[in-house]
Amino acid sequence: MIDTSQNVEAPMPLPSRAERRKRARQTPGSVADLRARLSQATLAGAEPGRIDRARRLVDAWLGTAEAHRMPLGEVVRAMAGGRTALQLAAALHDEATRDPPPILREAACSEGCAFCCILDGPDGGTITEAEARALHAAVSPLAGQPDGRAWHPAACPALDPETRACRAYEARPTICRSFLSRDAEACRINAEGGSADGAGLLGVHLDYLAVHALIRATLAGVARVETYSLREVAAASVDGADEKSALARARHPARMLDDAGRGAARAASAATGRVAPGPTRP
Repeated sequence: MIDTSQNVEAPMPLPSRAERRKRARQTPGSVADLRARLSQATLAGAEPGRIDRARRLVDAWLGTAEAHRMPLGEVVRAMAGGRTALQLAAALHDEATRDPPPILREAACSEGCAFCCILDGPDGGTITEAEARALHAAVSPLAGQPDGRAWHPAACPALDPETRACRAYEARPTICRSFLSRDAEACRINAEGGSADGAGLLGVHLDYLAVHALIRATLAGVARVETYSLREVAAASVDGADEKSALARARHPARMLDDAGRGAARAASAATGRVAPGPTRP
């Protein structure tokens, strides 16, 4: 687990701006080169404060990797495959639960209350490669069985259609872990197309999307950073597809990660009081 309280507010001194730009254009030969690339990476149209925070978080992760002499190839694979974003999101979530915001303290969520598992939007949830592989492993043993769509046509296929319990709970993606509600009835109303207060996302999810988008910008020309549709991974898995086929079916176009980040940020600004911030130290 990455300690996000370390090396975040005071990152390691970097070379001059000109030297950083020169190094960022080159193929990285070390973790230090990746940090130089990170310092120059940008995201068009993104919230500056959120991106600055993501940059500090990723730099802290890279600093830890560098201190532990993690091989460059392993570092790149962890970043590109989504493991870095997952580790940072888990650390932020743990930090948030130590001083929980009201939505965590007052959450009305319980097993079988699955209105948040009715997946809307263009992809039903944006997830990383690491999450997609974990979800496939958890759901594929259910191939051929009735799935959540027998309860509701837009429900997540990982659901048990009778109990509405998640059958991939331990492998559920960050977006699922970040959605909470103070009022189960509000979730039902919203799932049916209405508008009710009480439900929202932890800010950790916004940080998670920003981290992964910034990693993609950092690794441009070095490694592919893919994202996937939660809904399509789960559906392909219960349809009996192997991992390679399921990921191919669910793979996003490149723009989807940016669209997901902007959409989540708009939802956060429009739903005052519904979105709980993550930990604020970085």
